[in-house]
Amino acid sequence: MIPIVSIVGKSNSGKTTLIERVVPELAGRGYRVATIKHDVHGFEIDREGKDSWRHRRAGTYMVILSSPKQIALIQDVDRDLSLEELRERFVQDVDIVLSEGFKRDSQPKIEVFREEEHGELMCSVEDNLIAVATDRKVDLPVPCLDMNDGKGVADFIEERFLRQRGGEGISLVVDGRSVSMTPFIKTLFTTTIRAMVSTLKGCHDPRRIRIILE
Repeated sequence: MIPIVSIVGKSNSGKTTLIERVVPELAGRGYRVATIKHDVHGFEIDREGKDSWRHRRAGTYMVILSSPKQIALIQDVDRDLSLEELRERFVQDVDIVLSEGFKRDSQPKIEVFREEEHGELMCSVEDNLIAVATDRKVDLPVPCLDMNDGKGVADFIEERFLRQRGGEGISLVVDGRSVSMTPFIKTLFTTTIRAMVSTLKGCHDPRRIRIILE
């Protein structure tokens, strides 16, 4: 299951800035990152007069915009979807999801906190708070990270959510050379090979598989 980490905090705390620092760090290490932004006030991405706006105005429930390099989906919903629901419906082919906001969701949270401006934390351990990204050292029951250190926050996320998931020790050796794989590729290899092997007679629920192609 793709892990989700929510970056939360009060208004103008620096949530977006922290995500901007962490995403390139993780991407540079070979991870595929998805981001989800929560806006309690709603949003509108269609411009009046555009074809997609005209489709929506005509009464369509869902509009998909497709191009050679990007796709976008606009869909009506009857309620605020949880992060888990958004992940199950729309997120695929990534190693981790970083969300901005969703402070009431149950997913693990890193709170961006400026003590002089905010006074006290918005979340607690009971809210699944796993760390605080702050501009000074504070005494808290969770790890304190430097909010200006994108690499340090990325290290924390990688160690906590990425190094231990997927692949279960899978390794790839091609012509005697070990080939590195991202967690997504490891998981893809593992699930695909296990699914194929499990259909063979006497191979139900395989745990250790060795394949040699020569």
